[in-house]
Amino acid sequence: MENSLPVVTIIVPTRPGQLEILSVTASRALNYPSDKLEIIVARGRQPAIQRNVAIKAARGEIIYFLDDDCIPSPGNLRRAVGYFQRSDVKMVSGPSLCPAGAPLLEQVFKVVHTSWLAFGPSRVRYASVGEARESDEKELIGCNLLARRDILLELGGFHEALYPNEDHPLYIELKRRGAKMIYDPAFSVERRPRPTLKAFLKMLSNYGRGRAEEFRLHPTLGAVPNFVPPLFCLYLVTAPWFGWGALAPLVAYAVAVLGQTLYSAFSHGIFKSLLALPLVVITHLFYGLGFWRGLFTRLRSNAARPVTEVVLERFTV
Repeated sequence: MENSLPVVTIIVPTRPGQLEILSVTASRALNYPSDKLEIIVARGRQPAIQRNVAIKAARGEIIYFLDDDCIPSPGNLRRAVGYFQRSDVKMVSGPSLCPAGAPLLEQVFKVVHTSWLAFGPSRVRYASVGEARESDEKELIGCNLLARRDILLELGGFHEALYPNEDHPLYIELKRRGAKMIYDPAFSVERRPRPTLKAFLKMLSNYGRGRAEEFRLHPTLGAVPNFVPPLFCLYLVTAPWFGWGALAPLVAYAVAVLGQTLYSAFSHGIFKSLLALPLVVITHLFYGLGFWRGLFTRLRSNAARPVTEVVLERFTV
């Protein structure tokens, strides 16, 4: 049975000079044969380029992508590599969960991450929802992603002109080809949310900008819902010009936010849910403003990206 397991390479992009790499320590505790596991840390300034360089150097037929602050569950690999017995399965992903002992502010961010009104179907990236299933880019997350090396090389790896969302073009192309991608709620990592409100708001703005840039490079009908927050921002600016009648959608929105708060209270408690209430609104605003910005940024192709130095380090298990 052990001999039938595939060789897996864990790839962790991190910054130059980063000393403590949580995911490397946690990866050494994975329940997987040490002779079939290697860990590559790719140091640099652009995660997509770092991952792509490491993919070419990897010896594993399966690549496990982790961010440097992710702590994978010990049974992750044994659980997930079984999906690749099906030749049509190309990727497996699962949620990034907030640790139970995280500070209060980070737990409030978790409430926002896992709310339908704030993150829609992508909330399952931050919560274990449902059963294992075929999925798409709305549910998969790049900080906890297992993929076949050959398909990554065939597709040219991560899109180096995008950050964040550098992984999304891969999902879109695989879906177009009819390949299968699996979301497994039990294939999880622990990862703390942003530590400060400033960092959280910057993340939201970057998400919006990245989505707009992604749409400009790869327009799809599936991206249409991403236009709702920027259009909401436009509505807020223009509604006062059209009289009281134009405020009806705002009343409906307020009711929806209150409804989401009450619903979140069942899972997270009323105190955290009330603290999260204004952040749900702020999520739409900062994502929307970031999206507007991303519609007008300068885009470059992968080939036009400046050369970025990447240093690879191999770790034993």
